[in-house]
Amino acid sequence: MTVPRQAVHVESPTERRNPRTTDLDQLPTLDLLRSINAEDRLVPDAVAAALPALATAVDFATEALRDGHRVHYVGAGTSGRLATVDAAELVPTFNAPAEWFVVHHAGGSHALIHAVEDAEDDDEAGAAELAASASAGDFVLGLTASGRTPYVLGALRAAREVGAHTGLVFSNPHATGLLDIDVLIEVDTGPEVVAGSTRMKAGTAQKLVLTAFSTAVMVKLGRTYSNLMVSMRATNAKLRGRTLRILQEATGVSKQECATALDEAHGDLKVALVHLLSGVDPERAAAVLAATDGHVRQALTKLDTAAI
Repeated sequence: MTVPRQAVHVESPTERRNPRTTDLDQLPTLDLLRSINAEDRLVPDAVAAALPALATAVDFATEALRDGHRVHYVGAGTSGRLATVDAAELVPTFNAPAEWFVVHHAGGSHALIHAVEDAEDDDEAGAAELAASASAGDFVLGLTASGRTPYVLGALRAAREVGAHTGLVFSNPHATGLLDIDVLIEVDTGPEVVAGSTRMKAGTAQKLVLTAFSTAVMVKLGRTYSNLMVSMRATNAKLRGRTLRILQEATGVSKQECATALDEAHGDLKVALVHLLSGVDPERAAAVLAATDGHVRQALTKLDTAAI
């Protein structure tokens, strides 16, 4: 006889039926899409309400990376997949060192493509993974729509025990047992279009939170100049063209001058930028950037101060 697996009732708005979408399966295609879109438009306001808590998480992560530590994402299912995508995109977009952001996904890499639903119930696996990977001074950000995923909470508990700061992104105002987490980022997205399908609004909220979180961390670490991606890796023809355009946008000089500056800087956009904006030679620009951890504005300030 097969023994039934344990069932857990999750008290969360994301599990409830949405009164606005009860006729979903009777709608014409366009009206069906409009119904989904109307619910999606509620998500940004829910994220906006969580921004003060998210700012604290950004500051924790920025401090961790400045001090030579790491940021960890922990999730299961959709949450883990979204975290994986976010971390992967930071390397080409901001030239972030690959070791800065570490993703822990319940069920491992196999679960990125194939659902391994029971993996999220293994709190011991989450705890063991972070006990082995996290260190004092790291920042660990968990993601779980329900606020109760055992794998994620086990990981956060272990992270705290080794001295890491912790945060949790969740969409359940009724979640309990979270008091030992440093920063709680509650994004109440309400009932889903399809009851319990947290890949929808809750997932969209997590995507917005992750994008804002990691982008803010990169900006604070000097990986942009103004709103320009001056740290990006030019790994193909399109990106090499973008590099030249960014340099023109930032300096206002001709395309030819920018191309020459990039050649003299051996393709390093930041060195070429500081060279053109300050007038110092590329070697001096590179040295000052090295002294300011690659932060363009700090390098320019340092050069201005030295010139006084």
